[in-house]
Amino acid sequence: MNQLKFPEVKAMIFDVQGTATDFRRTLAEEAARLSGGRAGDMDWGSFVDTWRGMYRPALDEVLAGTRPWTSVDLIYREALDLLLEKKKLSFFSEDERVELNFAWQKIRPWPDAVAGLERLKKRYKIATLSNADVSAVVNIAKHGGLPFDAIFAAEMVGTFKPDPRTYRMAVQYLGLQAHEVMMVACHKYDIVAAKALGLRTAFVARPLEFGQNGKVDVRFEDQFDVNARDFLHLAEQLDC
Repeated sequence: MNQLKFPEVKAMIFDVQGTATDFRRTLAEEAARLSGGRAGDMDWGSFVDTWRGMYRPALDEVLAGTRPWTSVDLIYREALDLLLEKKKLSFFSEDERVELNFAWQKIRPWPDAVAGLERLKKRYKIATLSNADVSAVVNIAKHGGLPFDAIFAAEMVGTFKPDPRTYRMAVQYLGLQAHEVMMVACHKYDIVAAKALGLRTAFVARPLEFGQNGKVDVRFEDQFDVNARDFLHLAEQLDC
């Protein structure tokens, strides 16, 4: 059995937005529904790409100390209001804006996610480590049937990944040492930061994170302990 490849690993922690879930399709469909045809031939996928693109700079401001810690829910809402103004989509009511922003807490899992996690869960403790708010990750897991054993989020230490405190917090709460935990993500900065702290790493390629024509780095690299096409492929390589 391939189990002995990483015999020291007892737990796996997962990025959520993009790695476990397909936020682009979920948000684009919700935006189209709420617009009710009032936006003409708006490309809602590109709209979501721009919206998501406004998220990381806000997190980086917090990491740089130029902005106090702010909930991701509020960051997304501020970005939404700015984007709607820029796109001249002021017809969205306050209730519709609230509902659209909340869709980030209902993003659907990738088709392989639930089955892959179920397989991995048979051998490992599995938990989230997300930049999204704790309440949002709970809602995402509940809505999508994601079978995590625990919910950890950067909010719990008042910062965002890749701040080392986020990974150390998850390791501590799991009652383990860094080398006993594997970080799983489709964003390489995330697993590179985890690797620097002694965690094992698994890269999962998500070529459709930004749609069919999106620019996504899906190259497998030797610096990561495991490279996988999806969660089922990850489970297969870990003999789960």
